[in-house]
Amino acid sequence: MAKAGKKNPFKGRQFTAEIILWAVRWYLQFSISYRDLERMFSDRGIQVDHTTLFRWIQAYAPELDKRIRPHLRMTNGSWRVDETYIRVKGEWVYLYRAVDSAGQTIDFLLSPKRDAAAAKRFFRKALKQPHTVNPRTITVDKNAAYPIAMKTMKRDAELWRFAKLRQVKFLNNIVEQDHRRIKRLVRPGLSFKSLMTATRTIAGYEAMAMIRKAQVESAPANDMGAQRDFIATLFGAAA
Repeated sequence: MAKAGKKNPFKGRQFTAEIILWAVRWYLQFSISYRDLERMFSDRGIQVDHTTLFRWIQAYAPELDKRIRPHLRMTNGSWRVDETYIRVKGEWVYLYRAVDSAGQTIDFLLSPKRDAAAAKRFFRKALKQPHTVNPRTITVDKNAAYPIAMKTMKRDAELWRFAKLRQVKFLNNIVEQDHRRIKRLVRPGLSFKSLMTATRTIAGYEAMAMIRKAQVESAPANDMGAQRDFIATLFGAAA
């Protein structure tokens, strides 16, 4: 049941909040397609079309990302930043991602370009999050855009002036390994149809990953029941 005084995010839906959140949780954490999920529902006697499942993900994945942010544990000041590639409308775009030295997710940004402006947008987005701190060190690859972005942001007092940039590839293994999860999740869908649908879906992938990494104190990494209850609470729904 939605909490009194708050807008019910499931109002007007044909299916219950429990069914919708079940679909959202499972799609965002396992490597399955919308048609796979449609068959899983059918096995439970629930007939829901794969296009409806797509609409649910587009509506609730970014909402999950937004609602989870205030509940995340603080990340540390040692950032590991890297980009990977995602196919959108048949073209490759850049997915900027950052984790801290413990592997906790900091943030992500999907960008059609890989340049200093994109790097600054990513850093600014990450610095606004309630679970991040101004970094002591930022470890990146040899991309020349990062020194330019950091220099500009230090000059404008957007970044701590003593923050150190390290361009050492092997130190970034932790974020490169973390990319594999995103690649695995994206693969069943073959390609996103637009930058907006890609961004909304990936926001959900990242949010669910943060829960699975135990970045939420009340939802331990291997406790699926606690994770289910936490997400239901975020949306004001009965678990």
